[in-house]
Amino acid sequence: MRENGPVTSATRQPETPAAALPPRLIATDLDGTLLRDDKSVSERTVAALAAAEEAGIEVFFVTGRPARWMDVVSDHVHGHGLAICGNGAAVVDLHGGPGAHRFVKVRELARENALDAVRLLREAAPGTVFAVEQTYGFYQEPAYPKLHMEIPDNLAPAEQLLAPDAPGAGEPVLKILAFHHELDPDAFLTVARRAVGDRATITRSSPSALLEISGPGVSKASTLELCCAERGISPEEVVAFGDMPNDVEMLTWAGTSYAMGNAHPAVIAAASGRTVANNEDGVAVVIEKILAERM
Repeated sequence: MRENGPVTSATRQPETPAAALPPRLIATDLDGTLLRDDKSVSERTVAALAAAEEAGIEVFFVTGRPARWMDVVSDHVHGHGLAICGNGAAVVDLHGGPGAHRFVKVRELARENALDAVRLLREAAPGTVFAVEQTYGFYQEPAYPKLHMEIPDNLAPAEQLLAPDAPGAGEPVLKILAFHHELDPDAFLTVARRAVGDRATITRSSPSALLEISGPGVSKASTLELCCAERGISPEEVVAFGDMPNDVEMLTWAGTSYAMGNAHPAVIAAASGRTVANNEDGVAVVIEKILAERM
């Protein structure tokens, strides 16, 4: 989940790492990576994804987006039709199309951990405001900004939203969102990780000071690892793409990984290679090269 905006300038030519094994799975972030800034999937990218699947390479969309925002790629799922959503908090079957997805796996954030994170962040960064993302609901504090172009199901302080008798209390919490109006995004991330410790996993995918807080050990990488293990796919057989800090663990775990030309500096440092920017179809550029080498 990311508000698009350039972070670094695009590179003109992909820097290509040597793959240890022929790839069996491509894992790609969406916003700022597979999607162009207007949230479209280019014809070139659609063709590259279809060609990869036809060649026997599975494609996984791995995103911070909630399942209800996956309509942007629901027409482009092939084969298994699975996507990893919420930064690893859910594996979703997209075959049903928009509004008819099915949760295959849920890795929830325990409410007690979420409440701890809220308390600790209020102490460490006064002025932080929160929202709560559940499997089917979205709830926020009154002061939380309208970042997501949707109407929340309920407005209340986070402590009430996470209470045992709160609306949607029977639904798993996938993550909480923390926003600060004044702090630098990377500084906010550092403060939050130090304050919350191992009670939760904290990352960010927005250029604003918006943090995404998941259960301990839950990340794009750890859920992708579970999905690959079920398929007998090793990290060395995975090619991953990303652009923001919530992609770092996945890019580090995959045997071959690419930072987009518009990527955050931490992503560039974590990836084994670099491709051109999302608006230049950087994912498709690499997939085409992979398929050409297989020929």
